[in-house]
Amino acid sequence: MNPPAPATMPTRPLGRTGLSVSTLGFGAAGIGNLGYAGSDLDAARAVDAAWEAGIRHFDTAPHYGLGLSERRLGAALRAHPRDAYVLSTKVGRLLHPHPAPTGSDLAAGGFDVPDDLVRVWDFTADGVARSIEESLTRLGVDRIDIVYVHDPDDAVDEAVNQAIPALIALRDQGVVRAVGVGMNQWQAPLRMVLETDLDAVMLAGRYTLLDRSGERLLDECERRGVAVVAAAPFNSGILARPWPPDGASFNYRPAPERVLQQARRLAETCREHELTLPAAALQFPLRHPAVAAVVSGMRSAEHVRAAAAGMRIPVPDAFWRATR
Repeated sequence: MNPPAPATMPTRPLGRTGLSVSTLGFGAAGIGNLGYAGSDLDAARAVDAAWEAGIRHFDTAPHYGLGLSERRLGAALRAHPRDAYVLSTKVGRLLHPHPAPTGSDLAAGGFDVPDDLVRVWDFTADGVARSIEESLTRLGVDRIDIVYVHDPDDAVDEAVNQAIPALIALRDQGVVRAVGVGMNQWQAPLRMVLETDLDAVMLAGRYTLLDRSGERLLDECERRGVAVVAAAPFNSGILARPWPPDGASFNYRPAPERVLQQARRLAETCREHELTLPAAALQFPLRHPAVAAVVSGMRSAEHVRAAAAGMRIPVPDAFWRATR
């Protein structure tokens, strides 16, 4: 008997780049052992489940597990044609040998991996070129589709004047297809959209069902034809369950009581419309015309299947009206 054909996932154009991305993307921080360790096998099964669910959009970074995420993702994707998926990674942190390792990156970086490497910020043209070359090696691919400048919160001028122009030059040479910035805030990306020729913004946690503070950035991206990839749709956990529990995480910290109660009101509205909070959270960002895709962290096959199922649940217009 032949195996079942993979499911399909809707796609959208990534701005003006000529790329199309599945509306649900695989965020690969988890398979880099974010928070706790997982196995190579579990990572491979998660990527395989994503492929079976129709996901063709995969995002990683050197930061994730000190390169482990890139290595695991590249190994899992090796079974699939390179032209069949869109791959993104990031620049801004180079990985150097650690002069004084402690044994674990968990306290310093948040990943349960040996800290034999250390992250060194570098937004120079040389740093960008070196980072891409090293990512290609770890991923085992011959090209990367989208490259984001990663978290330049304390280096906005360097990103604008050095890293982004270096990436644009590589885009003009055909080395990469799209240039972007990936951040957990909307103010610096707005400046970059206004001052540089970006193709995409990966905005984490600032345009969600719970936190819509990035809407001004999205509106400007729509006006300029810049694609938005909405990452962290669960705001690091508070929207990931049907009912937000005590101690739920919001932006990687325990949620303030005001935010927890706001999330619970959203959960109650979901129940009234026979809907689950995670499904609504996944689908909400796609309502803005600038958003090409939602990227959610997935570290297991179960996470993948739950997210793919959440994308298929019909959300009534009455729910969206009730949560405006």
